Formats: sequence, structure tokens, C-alpha cells
Amino acid sequence: MIHTWLTNTFGLSVPVVSAPMAGVSGGALAAAVSAAGGLGMVGFAAGTPEQLRAELDIAAAPGKPYGVGLLAWLLADNESLLDVVVESDAALISLSYGPYAPYVEPLQAAGKLVATQVGTIDDARAALAIGVDVIVARGGEGGGHGRNDVATLPLLQAVLDTVDVPVLAAGGVATGRGLAAVLAAGAAGGWIGTAFAVATEAATPDASKTAIAAAGLTDTTYTTVLDIGRGAAWPSEYGGRALKHPYADKWHGREDELRANPEPIDGPVTWAGQAAGLVAKPRSAADILKDLAIAETYLTEIAARTRG
Repeated sequence: MIHTWLTNTFGLSVPVVSAPMAGVSGGALAAAVSAAGGLGMVGFAAGTPEQLRAELDIAAAPGKPYGVGLLAWLLADNESLLDVVVESDAALISLSYGPYAPYVEPLQAAGKLVATQVGTIDDARAALAIGVDVIVARGGEGGGHGRNDVATLPLLQAVLDTVDVPVLAAGGVATGRGLAAVLAAGAAGGWIGTAFAVATEAATPDASKTAIAAAGLTDTTYTTVLDIGRGAAWPSEYGGRALKHPYADKWHGREDELRANPEPIDGPVTWAGQAAGLVAKPRSAADILKDLAIAETYLTEIAARTRG
């Protein structure tokens, strides 16, 4: 079994966190990941405190450590969500994308470990100054929202050389080989989204699961127009990576025109990273984790070659 800060802190058998994807990572997926030896995360954006509490109760059912991911830019208008998290037994809280500094100390005072996702070295330095416990180096190839400035591997190396807290790697990690790569670089674990978006326990619509599984490495696009078209008020510095979409093809690069003359999106948006090209089919979270655990074999092979 691989031992890292992540596995030792939360008692995991696989150094993997399932990324908190709002609308995808509900309590059922978090519970399944945690029960299988990873750290499951509930991703929550819009909703009531009662809805969040219900998802956390589901995530807690296996009696294993789990976490919660909240969007900082939404918390100012709904700080009652933070109260629910503080009262829960969630072990790791992710606060990302917006002014999260005011919430870090209250969470830590409640015994929670706090993580944030960063996409640049400046983000990482700011997170370190704020005092987060864990930094997630999220490269531009990751699915869903974030920055697109730096790819995962160069970002991970730079962040590891800059901070003195545990670092998890996000973006492009979907196989045991990929997990081994980031662990060998010094990450404490993988923060994995797209691979779990097709899990049978994920809340992803079936059509989107099928589309992700059928996608290739070059079948995603990074843009802000999908949020503009949906009327989602994401901070302008954060775009999103999704499967290619005719709406994005039409409007990307014409954002000001779209804002001035809104046009609704025709068809669903499927958020996914470039690792969609590594996902073959929907399957259980336990099976996904089992394949990720093969990272130990690759690391053993690397060590043997080094000794040779």
C-alpha cells in the first residue's frame, strides 16, 4: 500500500480524493469513494442548508472520512452553508474560486482541514499566506472550472518547490500510471474528477457519462461562454473545461458580443477534462479506485529501474 500524508491523515488505502464536482459529486459518490478506500468529497454549489445536510448524511453513512467542496464566490450570499459544514463530521473542506480567506480560520477552529485549488504560483503563495492546510495544484487540463494558465505537471513542480504544506495534483490524472507520475513528483495524492464523473454512483446524467466515455483527448474546450450562456455568474477569471459544444464553437472569442446580446444554450453542457480520453466506460467508484491503486505497481517498477 502507498503511504503519503493523505493516506496517513485520513486512513486511506489509495492516495486519491474524488474532486468535489457540484451536480455530480453528491453524497452517494462521496460515500462510495470513501468506502472503497479513497476520500470522497461532496461538491455543493447552489442549494439550501437542508439539502447540503442531507448529502453530508449520505456521505457519512459508511463511517469513513469524507470531505466537502464549496465555491467561495457563492458563500457570501449563503454563509449558512458554512454552518452546516462546521457542524458536520466532514474532515476536509475545500474552499476555492473567490474570497475564501474569511472562512479558513473558523473551519480550522472547528477541527477541519482546509484545502484550496490553485492554478498559478501566485495563487499558491496567496493560499500559503492565508494559512490553508492543503493546496491542490490544478492544471488547465482539468475538467470543470478553474484557470487555464499552466498545465498540471509544471504547476505541480513549481508549487512543490514553493510551499511547505501537502500538495495534491489535479487535472489529467485518471489512471494508475497518471497517479504514479504525480506521486513520484512529490504530490501527496491525486485530486481526481473526470474519471469519477462517469462512476455509477455519480449524479452525472447518463447521456453525459456516455459522452465522456466516448470522448478523446482533444475533445474538450476551455471557455467562459458556456457560463455566460447559462447565466452563471462565475468570476470572470475562471473559465470552464467541457466537452466540445456547438455553442462554444460559435461564441468563443465573442464574449462581449454575447453579453450584450444573450443567446441561450441549445443542449446540455458536459464538464470534463482532457482525461476524458482516458475514460473507457461508466463503472463503479470502487472499480475506478482499484485501477488507480495500480499506481503502486508503477512506483515499484520505477524504483527497481532506478536501483538497476
